[in-house]
Amino acid sequence: MRARVLFFGMLKDLVGRPAEEIDLPEGADLASVFERYAARFPRLRELAPSIVAARNQEFATLATRLADGDEVAFLPPVSGGSDPDPMEIESAGHYFALTRCPIDTRAVTARLLNGADGAVVTFEGVVRNNTKGRPTLYLDYECYEAMALKMLAQIGCEIAGAYAVTRVALVHRLGRMLIGETSVAVIVTAPHRKAAFDAALEGINRLKKVVPIWKKERFVDGEVWVEGEWDRNAPVVG
Repeated sequence: MRARVLFFGMLKDLVGRPAEEIDLPEGADLASVFERYAARFPRLRELAPSIVAARNQEFATLATRLADGDEVAFLPPVSGGSDPDPMEIESAGHYFALTRCPIDTRAVTARLLNGADGAVVTFEGVVRNNTKGRPTLYLDYECYEAMALKMLAQIGCEIAGAYAVTRVALVHRLGRMLIGETSVAVIVTAPHRKAAFDAALEGINRLKKVVPIWKKERFVDGEVWVEGEWDRNAPVVG
């Protein structure tokens, strides 16, 4: 049987490719796929405690059995020339999107608001000009798009059900971003402000822990993938 294996962020650099098709014996599991690459690239084994695996765009343990045509992905910790139109999901008035264009928070807010709302809370994460005093030129963001969009929608809908809010939007930009540009926006509308503030904070905190999006920071004297941290419930491979 055959499977497609994807690598992202620093793992893509480590193995020297973003994806490849491989042949596997019947009954193979994710552990055997990981071991196949760890034997060729020992650094993967060292990073195993912070790598998460996915099968067909869902988090999965290494014991997960594979079938012909499966898509496997190995994901490093999230860090906190394509079609410019956003990938988006709208569900019960909530809005979730990935885009390579500037995020228009006013337009997103307009599509969320209704007459019963008395509060709008907008959080924007913007690119700063340094990391611990080291001057930053710009950031490059990439992600596992299909899985990331699915996770944005899952997080947003769960938050909408847990707080007394009307609607939730989570939007993340991809590609190159300059200093001062918005990379991510969380927008919540609600009848009252406390629930909106609490839901927005929950939204950005969860997004930073589980959505497979990575950033590379570019400096005058080099570049580095920003290492983040997975949510404690994510099924790391090591």
